Amino acid sequence: MEQKNKTYSISELAKEFDITTRAIRFYEDKGLLNPARRGQTRIYAPADRTKLKLILRGKRLGLTLDESRDIIGMYNPGQSNEGQLQTLLDKIRERKSYLQQQLHDIEVMMLDLQESENRALEALEQLKTD
Repeated sequence: MEQKNKTYSISELAKEFDITTRAIRFYEDKGLLNPARRGQTRIYAPADRTKLKLILRGKRLGLTLDESRDIIGMYNPGQSNEGQLQTLLDKIRERKSYLQQQLHDIEVMMLDLQESENRALEALEQLKTD
């Protein structure tokens, strides 16, 4: 469990989440993370760590960075966050629908490929018997 006053360096977060420091700086450039600075050193708070965790989860779910930013930005401590959860559910359902369509398209393509392969094999066999 993360401590309230604990801070993290960019290398600690990179190691913990198995990503590059460049990826973390990219999320920072996109306005998703806003660490404090001590000179050139970035100081990440527990909230930054949580945001990074949510960004990476969104990425695994197929969300765009903008979608992740919008959903994370909707979080309001002490509130029900019903809107945030409904938006997340909507995005998950959209993604599932998209992936189901892709799966269907792949299945159709596999059938077409199998049929084409069979015809090509039959044509080769026919050439051998002629």
